[in-house]
Amino acid sequence: MPPRADAVLSTTDPNQWITRDRHIQLLAERGRMGWQRTTGYGRRNHAATTISRYKHLIGPKLRARSWSSQQGEVALAAQVLNRMIHAAKLVTIRR
Repeated sequence: MPPRADAVLSTTDPNQWITRDRHIQLLAERGRMGWQRTTGYGRRNHAATTISRYKHLIGPKLRARSWSSQQGEVALAAQVLNRMIHAAKLVTIRR
């Protein structure tokens, strides 16, 4: 989660910075998009959104009891989710 837009450093000494201070400095130097690229925030956010979508549509628990059946259940659920995402994705054509 990015720091607030009005966040300030807890100390001016870079040797005593905590992770939050380093993120604030990165935001000041590179801007929000540069910070996202540097920290990999976009990929983490995308993964969290995908898991949330999976749990909402499929459910938070596996129904199968054996390991091989659970693997098949997850593979099938991922196929269904990918097919739904593909069907809803916009197709744009540049002219």
